[in-house]
Amino acid sequence: MRLHRLELTAFGPFAETAVVDFDELGADGLFLLHGQTGAGKTTVLDAIAFALYGSVPGARGDIKRLHSDHADEQTPPRVLLEATVGGRRLRLNRSAEFQRPSKRAKSGWVKENAAATLEWLDGRGQNLSRIPDIGDEVLRLLGMSADQFFQVVLLPQGDFARFLRADNEDREKLLEKLFDTERFGTAEQWLVEKRRASSADLDARKHSIDRLIAQVGTAAGLPATETAGLLESVGWSQSLLAAARTLVTETAADLRQRRQDSAGVRAAAEAERRRHELFRRRTAARTQLAGFAATAGHRAARQSELDRARRAEPVATALAEARAAAVTLRRRTDDATRAAERLADRLLEPASAELP
Repeated sequence: MRLHRLELTAFGPFAETAVVDFDELGADGLFLLHGQTGAGKTTVLDAIAFALYGSVPGARGDIKRLHSDHADEQTPPRVLLEATVGGRRLRLNRSAEFQRPSKRAKSGWVKENAAATLEWLDGRGQNLSRIPDIGDEVLRLLGMSADQFFQVVLLPQGDFARFLRADNEDREKLLEKLFDTERFGTAEQWLVEKRRASSADLDARKHSIDRLIAQVGTAAGLPATETAGLLESVGWSQSLLAAARTLVTETAADLRQRRQDSAGVRAAAEAERRRHELFRRRTAARTQLAGFAATAGHRAARQSELDRARRAEPVATALAEARAAAVTLRRRTDDATRAAERLADRLLEPASAELP
């Protein structure tokens, strides 16, 4: 945190507006606040604390008593602080709760509530006007609560004096009280446990690496006595890896050559298979042709017989037609004979009927 400018009005012993330019004071890198008792040294620190957290440390923490007894009773106690906190430049403007005389009535008091604003001077972010929101933003930027800030940054004067006069044991207790060192003891215990856990995890990882080295050596075909230790394992494993990569490259090239040879052999085998198939078909054709030639006489006899049958076919057809005509003639002759007999019978029937 870096302070730039502080402005106090009706705050503590400052009745009028007082301005502290920290940029000018800290131009040489270091400055000192000094003065007589009651000059307002502590009030400057209180004003910084009030601007940040809306409260002041120690017994002065009653913010209702922050109004200056020398200021106008109508003027509220106000503090304006410009600072760079967490890498952000901002302006905090706070006024404390106080009682002022009533303007309407001749007697009586009116309570003015506390108010605050936070303005981002770097132009980034939304300005704030709610006191809880401002408190959360200051806590986020500083990473400390008000009590932590008062203990670590604004060391109370009485406690500091006791710290200077105390012996080692009392000084340790006072430091524990001021800085809440219990959290550091808890952090120390956490770190011890973390160290033990990390050591156990490291041992487990070393054993795992040893097993991995042994497995790599076994896979590489090396005796257990020739495997490298933990420190030499990186170079040793890199050598094995380089050798393995070289072997992989050579194996890949040999595989490509074997695949090319295999493709050529398969092509030759396919050509041989086709030639064998053609030879088989040629042999079968020759066998069939020889068989055909051996039956030439039988085919000639069959052909001669077929020719004779073809020549006899018209005669057979005429004979069949003659037989059919003879049958038809015989049937018609039989029909004519029967018709003549029936006619004769009819012609004879009247003559027989006239006889006594």
